[in-house]
Amino acid sequence: MATTSTYQVTVGDETTIIVRDQAVGSTTGVVFVCAHGAGGHRDDASVGAVTAALRDRGIDTVRFDFLYRAQGRRFPDPMPRLLACHRAVLERVRETLAPRLLIIGGRSMGGRVASMLAADGEPCNGLLLLAYPLHPPGRPGQQRVDHLARIPVPTIAFSGTRDPFCTPALMTRAVAPLGARWHMHWIEGADHDFHVLKRSGRTNDDVLREVGDAAAEWVQTLGA
Repeated sequence: MATTSTYQVTVGDETTIIVRDQAVGSTTGVVFVCAHGAGGHRDDASVGAVTAALRDRGIDTVRFDFLYRAQGRRFPDPMPRLLACHRAVLERVRETLAPRLLIIGGRSMGGRVASMLAADGEPCNGLLLLAYPLHPPGRPGQQRVDHLARIPVPTIAFSGTRDPFCTPALMTRAVAPLGARWHMHWIEGADHDFHVLKRSGRTNDDVLREVGDAAAEWVQTLGA
């Protein structure tokens, strides 16, 4: 079982809580800070499943709530407020945990926020994105790609081939100019929550193993 610690983070005159889960026997100094999706929170099933898969592979994880969730609200804050919260969390992580390798990212909206921070020069060693929301469902013309070319760090992005937020052909075209910096990992038959159909012959646990193994292998390329 992971060793869990909690810390308070101040964002202006407001606060949120971060939860650090240290992998059993972890000595690598690798920390992944995972931001939740728009409708999620730090303890939701999707965040918990992926972070647990990474801890099973020796990667420490940090979970947190954006301010709107910390205050019990369900509708996401404007982007500047999301960015400020995520930035404050990362400052606290660097100050308190002093990771050797800091990987930032998250699910859906949380991953998008992390990617914008990375594009703006937030110090980190890599970017790990889960179900990046390339566009709103049914609106492929509204692509969230303007900042992607400015991301300077190695990036791995996991998306399902049935994700209505991420049309594979459009995503492939959007990240092609980034070359080797960006590794796109497609999960065959998975939706936005990484769930697969029963007729695929695979289970959701199979998908988590795929994500965990691929993420851990990618982390090794960063010098873990």
